[in-house]
Amino acid sequence: MMRAFLAAMLLAFAGCVAPPPVREPPLSYPPSARERMIRIAIAEWEDWGRLTPETVPPHAEGELANFPRVMAYWRALDPGADEGAIARNRARYANGAANVWDEPPWSAAFISFVLRGAGIDAREFPPAAAHSSYVDAMIADARDFPARAPFIPHDPAGRVPEPGDLVCADRSRRPIADWRERAADAGRFRPMHCDIVVAVGPEGVQAIGGNLRDAVTRVTLPVDSGGRLILAPGATPRIFAIFENRLGRLPPWRPVPPPSQGTPVS
Repeated sequence: MMRAFLAAMLLAFAGCVAPPPVREPPLSYPPSARERMIRIAIAEWEDWGRLTPETVPPHAEGELANFPRVMAYWRALDPGADEGAIARNRARYANGAANVWDEPPWSAAFISFVLRGAGIDAREFPPAAAHSSYVDAMIADARDFPARAPFIPHDPAGRVPEPGDLVCADRSRRPIADWRERAADAGRFRPMHCDIVVAVGPEGVQAIGGNLRDAVTRVTLPVDSGGRLILAPGATPRIFAIFENRLGRLPPWRPVPPPSQGTPVS
């Protein structure tokens, strides 16, 4: 009798356990989203003075003119997701401190600002204070929705970067080698940095990122004759993934190939 009662209770309990929520598939965006993303990144770089690593002035983030710029990046995050950066740095600014925006790092907030400004919703690219958070989300979408994911990870040596792609590097003491290692470690914080590719050419890949030497800065990443990144062994930070940007390149926005130029029918 007791066994039958326990079995019935277990069945009842099992019926009360809710199934895991079904994830909403990502939306497909028109080409204008990708174009806006690149334009916004370039516009921010120009607003900071078209800086490169060689031309960034000391502590550029602390200049009064840059206070509202970095504020805008943090405001792109959901309320309360800024790790207290806004409240602390507003107080420093009000008190005339020289170390405004000295912490926490705001490079992930900059990427979030660019994507949100381009109109990419949080479902497709969740704004975050840490790069590892949105990297995990992009990898999860590529795994669960390979035909619809807006960003697809590639090994850095296996893809020729294109404008709009994200180049992501590991800044930890023991950096991961590729994105699959991150997929196995998803959910744990790892110091990273990602840049947005804005142009490519024989001279290299031009990429823009935030909080590079305390500013929005454009870097040139060297490439080989085939256009792939040249990855120096043991370099830190270590590039572990290139996220292919498929905004505007998925149905119904996939470009239609031109008709073949065969022999005309007479």
